[in-house]
Amino acid sequence: MVCEICAEEGARVRRVSRSYGKGDGLLVIENVPVISCPHCGESYITAETLHEIERIKRDRKRVAAKRAVAVAEFA
Repeated sequence: MVCEICAEEGARVRRVSRSYGKGDGLLVIENVPVISCPHCGESYITAETLHEIERIKRDRKRVAAKRAVAVAEFA
């Protein structure tokens, strides 16, 4: 895959978890595709992925499953 930042070949798709909001409004989205480039070090998401994230955030009550999660604070 060609990096859209530096135009070098070798960018890869990684799947990550992203969190949005905080407290009772926290939403964690798993398996978000992020493009990572080993040449320039940049990571980015596509416009299509961003639109899907916004859809998930908008429809969170319908598409998200509630789960208990451990939370630690970096001291």
